[in-house]
Amino acid sequence: MNSSTFPVTLLLYKFLQNCGKQVKTRYCRLNARLARVLLCGLLSLPALVFADQDADFLAARDAFRTGNAERLEQIAARFKQSPLEPYLAYYQLRMRLETADTASIQAFLARSDETPVIDNLRAEWLKLLGKNKQWETFLAEHPRLLNEDTELTCYALQARRYFKGEDVLQEARKLWLSSGKELPESCTPLFDVAIISGIISEADVWQRVRLALEAGNVSLARLLSAKLPAERALGAADLKSASEDPERYLSRARLDDASYTQRMVALFALQRLAKQLPQLAHAQWVKIAAYFPESEQRYFYGWLGYEAARKQDARALEWFRAAGGAPLTEPQLAWRTRAALRAEDWSAVWNSVQKMTPQQQREGVWRYWKARALKNIGQMEEAEKLFRELSGEYNFYGQLAAEELGAAPGSSMLSAGYQPSKEELSAMLAKPAIQRTLALYRMDLRTDAAREWALAVRNLDDKQLLVAAEIARRAEMYDRAISAADRTVQMHDFNLRYLSPYRGELKGHIRQNELDEAWVYGLMRQESRFVTMAKSNVGAAGLMQIMPATARWIAHKLGMKDYRKSLIHQMETNLKLGTYYMKMVLSSFDNNPVLASAAYNAGPSRARRWRGDTPLEGAIYAETIPFDETRDYVKKVMSNTVYYAKLFGQPPRALKQRLGVIAARDAVNQQAVADEQ
Repeated sequence: MNSSTFPVTLLLYKFLQNCGKQVKTRYCRLNARLARVLLCGLLSLPALVFADQDADFLAARDAFRTGNAERLEQIAARFKQSPLEPYLAYYQLRMRLETADTASIQAFLARSDETPVIDNLRAEWLKLLGKNKQWETFLAEHPRLLNEDTELTCYALQARRYFKGEDVLQEARKLWLSSGKELPESCTPLFDVAIISGIISEADVWQRVRLALEAGNVSLARLLSAKLPAERALGAADLKSASEDPERYLSRARLDDASYTQRMVALFALQRLAKQLPQLAHAQWVKIAAYFPESEQRYFYGWLGYEAARKQDARALEWFRAAGGAPLTEPQLAWRTRAALRAEDWSAVWNSVQKMTPQQQREGVWRYWKARALKNIGQMEEAEKLFRELSGEYNFYGQLAAEELGAAPGSSMLSAGYQPSKEELSAMLAKPAIQRTLALYRMDLRTDAAREWALAVRNLDDKQLLVAAEIARRAEMYDRAISAADRTVQMHDFNLRYLSPYRGELKGHIRQNELDEAWVYGLMRQESRFVTMAKSNVGAAGLMQIMPATARWIAHKLGMKDYRKSLIHQMETNLKLGTYYMKMVLSSFDNNPVLASAAYNAGPSRARRWRGDTPLEGAIYAETIPFDETRDYVKKVMSNTVYYAKLFGQPPRALKQRLGVIAARDAVNQQAVADEQ
């Protein structure tokens, strides 16, 4: 240690000593991570914005948000040599974007810095150029845009049409037919011209009306209907009635000799009813089906099968078959396959996957289930080929495929990770984007930090990704470390992909609740990526992502008389409550971690309701969970668990064995009655 760094190191030691382990104040919380990293010798003092600049940066951010240009300019002068300077420059330029000269804007956009704020300004300027129809300047800048949205896509089409004529209107038509949601105002001029010229036909208008109704977007359907001839437009009162009380609407509808428009409203009401209760929709359908032509009957059966499959209704496959050759959407095909899985109809599984688009068939989930179907119908050679292709992927279905081929659990994991040299770490830390990420993360600006990190690592090779992941790990940015390590293609480090911080803090809670440490870490990795202050959109908090109401209930069960809401963010309390709840749901669900994971994420009542009428293979139960988030969650938790078990040196246990067999609803109910007696 040279004399120039000694005072800094002494200062940092005092900082950590004063803050201690409680890290209660904002100052301590935001800077403890930086202090530890500096003391480890990972960073040098000039490399990062320190605590005094943290306050300045946050003040500048507030000045930008409140439009205080004078205050922003005062603070910006102190950031000339900071890695965060592009943010201050962005704030200043963004505040006067409409009046700024083109040269100033282009000079900012031409910077060599790889930071999201440059692309943000580019997108905002392009929207201004599009709004003002400055098409030549727009087209010159648009190719440099990294992240495009639909508003800019339509402005780009407008610009191309200005110079190249009507050819782009076919692209506008594809966009028109792509969604049942509202599209930006920048698309309207294109659509209007395409409708007038006949490129968007009346059938295309009806198709988008149907997409809007399928999405439940009644207001958009009414707006689109105005583009139809008056005699063909949807009735606002009928749409309102069909949307608010579909059963009543259908009971009163007169459909003998009904027009196409009337039938569309009736089909909409039937879809709304099917979403609530498929059996009730079918009962209504039987009364009126004869009034619909065959193509519309098949169309409705496709939706009835879809909603029934999502409700795990045993008649779903029957209704899908009634749809015959009607074209099905990707979600409908996915749920037809899932309905076949629950029925263990392997021929239907294979047939359903075959009807998917090539792109959908390439998804790992459908390659696996296609291979399982082929195996069950006796086509072993083709099945094994698919299993081999999939077995090299490090995910739920890659693991199951490897096990089908006889591989031991976790056998593909590397035993030792790549160890970056000091020079490699220093070179990576010299990158301004990495420095900005560390600074933003330290200030709890995690969304900005995540965007910086994503841009910083997007073009790195495997070795560089692992160096970046190691830097993030040492800086306790565990979510960023995992995200970088997950991106490697050939060189992997599973110790970085599957980090296990806080083992000391968790050890007692795991032992007390008799939990599998690998499962606890598998769940925590999926819940929070080990971010202690993580908070979800619905209010779940901390490492274990516990909902406030659940936390309060558990605290009462544990007799924590001094519990208060703020304690949910305190690590010790969060781990105590979370591990207790894990034990509770595990005990309530046959000690099956699949059911317990589903219950932890979506609630115990739903996990129970998703059981089958007959025993289900655990993988089939997981794949047929109706909630997209929970389905993905359970599979990732169980996949994580296998990797953590390997890293923790636990005895090998196959993923399929861990998934087990999920007992049928009736069997569980009978057992509950027997237990009560």
